[in-house]
Amino acid sequence: MKITKAETIRLKIPFQDPGEGGGLFPGSWKALDFVLLRVETDTGLVGWGEGFSYFCATATKAMIDETVIPTLIGRDIADRDAILSELRHKLHILGRYGISIFAISAADIVLYDLAAKAEGVSLATYLGGRKREDLPAYASLIRYGDPKMAADVAGAAAAEGYGMIKLHEIELEPVLAVRNTIGPDVELTDDVNCNWTVQQTLDWAPVLRDEAKLLWLEEPIFPPEDFATLARLRAETGLAIATGENLSTWHQFDALIQAGGADYVQPSLTKIGGFDDTMETHRRAQAAGVAVAHHAPYFGPGLLATLQVLGTVPDEGWLEWLYVGREASLFPQMAEPNGGRIAIPDGPGLGWDPDPDVMARYAV
Repeated sequence: MKITKAETIRLKIPFQDPGEGGGLFPGSWKALDFVLLRVETDTGLVGWGEGFSYFCATATKAMIDETVIPTLIGRDIADRDAILSELRHKLHILGRYGISIFAISAADIVLYDLAAKAEGVSLATYLGGRKREDLPAYASLIRYGDPKMAADVAGAAAAEGYGMIKLHEIELEPVLAVRNTIGPDVELTDDVNCNWTVQQTLDWAPVLRDEAKLLWLEEPIFPPEDFATLARLRAETGLAIATGENLSTWHQFDALIQAGGADYVQPSLTKIGGFDDTMETHRRAQAAGVAVAHHAPYFGPGLLATLQVLGTVPDEGWLEWLYVGREASLFPQMAEPNGGRIAIPDGPGLGWDPDPDVMARYAV
């Protein structure tokens, strides 16, 4: 089954949120960027992939167009391993992390989607067996920097049945306001996005541990690959540390695991290199007794891919659900989490294909 056509599709879907959308990215964050990779075979089978593209969609699209697509055309999908190996070797000169890996992630996801569709099974089944029908989701909030606003949004999420809420706050006041609002029975985490110094983390750890009662503290320091310091913070703060959304390839995760830098590793399917690197990270984390908490604030094929991976493990992990009001959904079949749980699609491959009307409406 040979690939006859491949193209990228860039989308931007606005979302609504009470915050100003500042602090997480270089500009105001009010829309979701998508770079999709659509691949068609000589049998008419169509597969979908996605490369990470928040605030870098132009670069991700260009990398896929100029390096991935020429490698895919004319190739047999049965040669997936050889194709991906070729891409990894040829693109390493452009960098093993960042945009080149985002492009490889898109290729990896689409080739797996096609392989599972060719067998008429879901990717969870293809990857080793579907172990569950749904799983818990946690509400991942954007940064507000305002205690009342953060508490109001978190309270609304808790009232909808989410059993865990993740903040992206970099001051103590919003974190404590949220804990006071949601009560002791809802799990709480905070992603600092590498904004604190080591000393800040040490100084604030007692409050985060004893008053906010965080399940984990995520990416407290810069740079995110300072694994030795993360291991030190684990030992000295008594806080569980989560990290990994900015790591690429299983090799970086293996170094993190071996350094003892995390209680929770966080592979991101559209940033790590796709299914191959994600599954290898799972294996290595499991062998070391480290938990896996996927980074997945997406609403495209990357989200479906994460759901399919989580479907292969009977009781591991939550799905990250970006808690914003999207103007439209690429997958109208996908229901919002109900009572804090989300269904895993059981259709062939990723489970669903993007809606053509939505793509036409929000194409860039």
